[in-house]
Amino acid sequence: MPEIQWEEPFCGEGNACFRLGVDGSGNAYIAVRGQEDRFITDSREALRSMILDIKAGKADHLLR
Repeated sequence: MPEIQWEEPFCGEGNACFRLGVDGSGNAYIAVRGQEDRFITDSREALRSMILDIKAGKADHLLR
């Protein structure tokens, strides 16, 4: 398993907490808090693109 440096959890209401992490090889990870051994992974560039798209409102329709 790669050595992942996890950020503090981002939490919504209740127990909806997600964690973002990175490793030394340029990979990014997303996991549910407490289940960090079950993650999805992609490049840091893919994570950067996703965050910028979310900030630009491209996922707002999912919040309705």
